Order: sequence, then structure tokens, then C-alpha cells
Amino acid sequence: MADSMQCIRVIDSHTGGEPTRLVIEGGPDLGSGPLQQRLERFRRDFDHLRSAIVNEPRGNDAIVGALLCEPHAPDCSAGVIFFNNVGYLNMCGHGTIGLAVTLQYLGRIQPGLHRIDTPVGVVEARLHENGAVTVNNVASYRHATGVEVTVEGYGKVTGDIAWGGNWFFLTSDSPCSVELKNLDQLTDFTWKIRQTLEANGITGRDHGHIDHIEVFGAPADPGANSRNFVLCPGKAYDRSPCGTGTSAKLACLAADGKLQPGHIWRQESLIGSLFEGSFVPGDGVVYPSVTGTAFVNADSTLLLDPADQFVYGIR
Repeated sequence: MADSMQCIRVIDSHTGGEPTRLVIEGGPDLGSGPLQQRLERFRRDFDHLRSAIVNEPRGNDAIVGALLCEPHAPDCSAGVIFFNNVGYLNMCGHGTIGLAVTLQYLGRIQPGLHRIDTPVGVVEARLHENGAVTVNNVASYRHATGVEVTVEGYGKVTGDIAWGGNWFFLTSDSPCSVELKNLDQLTDFTWKIRQTLEANGITGRDHGHIDHIEVFGAPADPGANSRNFVLCPGKAYDRSPCGTGTSAKLACLAADGKLQPGHIWRQESLIGSLFEGSFVPGDGVVYPSVTGTAFVNADSTLLLDPADQFVYGIR
């Protein structure tokens, strides 16, 4: 192996069909400060490695990357920074489920409750004996309700803006059924919603960028409450029911009095995978818990050869 070759060891998993690629060796040295500071250093100094890890030819648009870090917050089992094909994520629910299962695979944790340090604060992940994981997410809330936008080609669309660890626009005004056969139309519809929000300066609290669009429809599973389609920042759809999206949905349901504390909401994804969500009320917020399953499916080493024209990915 050439001395100039950079090696990055990764563990791949999927949570309800949505992939997570956890970097466990060979990633950038971001220091030991708070996770938000380390994320900013990652963005500023090492963005080429983000692209190399998740973009083609080694990855694809659906992969969410995760950098395993030493935690800064006390009593945490791990720290993590999430990223994707175009940038960085504040928090990732499916990725945290994948992280917990991967840490168990590596022998670093056992079933029980574990604190995970993230750029938006500490979350808890409970690894169950049966392999499922419950993520106790950051405080979530609805920021605005009944937000109406006129979307090119689709007319008026009404939805809510909510925070679930990322900013979401949530709507049930779908132009078609929420099914995999309608993937192209759902992608076009949600991408145009996002463009409309940006063009009109519509944001979350403190000018938070709304980079996730979530559409709801009738579930195929009789045990589910709804099916969703979530468009992620890089224009890929979430194969899982989306942990932060489910958290945002729980916040909206709570605000409307449609779900009581401790009651279960079963959220189905476009491909039929399920998350179970519930919440504990707070002062103007809810504290969501989202349960799902993940499976490790690769343990490999990425090779970065400086002679390769696409060593840092196609971007």
C-alpha cells in the first residue's frame, strides 16, 4: 500500500433501510472542545473528507455519515457529528439508532441507557435486550402552524414548521398518495416546497434553515398511524421514518392535542419500515422518544489515494 494512501475505517449500518456510515478510525482530528465547535472545524477545515466518505464513488446520496468522537459533555458513552452528501446535520435520529447498534457490535456498550453527545446537546439512547434502540431526543416544538405557501405547479400548500433536532416543514397536502411508486413526484413536490420557503425567507426560530420537508399520507401497515415521505437536505429521501422528523411530528400532534403524553404514535416510512414515538411534555416543548431497529452490514476500510481524480468524491 502506498505510503501516501489515507485509510479510514468505517462501520455501515441501516436503520429501517436508511444507511449510516460511522467513521471509527482515520477521521479528522477536531480537538476536544464542545461538539458544536468541532462541527464548525469539520466544516471549515475538513469538508473534503466529508465528501470523500459519503459521496460517490465510495458512497451515494442516501448515506448519512457519522464521525465517532470523544464526548465533551460528562457521563457520555460517545460523541457524534452527523453529515451527508451536501453538508452537516444538527442531529440524526436514525443515525443515533445506528450508532448504538454499531457500538454494541464493537463491544463498546451493552444493553442499557447511554448518553450521546451531539452538536445540539446530549441525547439518550437506550439499547434494549432485543436489539431495538430508543432515542430520547432533544426538546422539540412547533414553531408555526398553518403556514401557507404557493408552490409552482402545485398551488397552495399549508403546513407547520417544527424543530425535532432539524428544522421541518410538515404537510398533508400531498398531490399524490405517499407510496414508493410516486417517488419522483413526491421528490419534485417537496423540493419545490423547499425552494419556495427559501425564496420567501420563511425560516424556523432564529432564522433556522428549513432543510427537511415532510409529507404525510395514509399508512399501508394497519398498525401504523401514518406514512411519511421526508426529503433530506441533499435531495435524497429518508428510507426510514426519520427520527428527527418523527420528533417534529410528535411536537405538532401534542400542540394540537391529538396525542397524549406517553401514548404511542407509529410512523411508517415510504418503504414500510416503522418507528414508534411518544413524548413527555415540557414547558412549551415536548421531549420525544423514538424507537427503531438497526443492523450492521459492513465493516470496511476506505482508501483515499491522492492520485485518484475523485479521491474526495464527486461533488
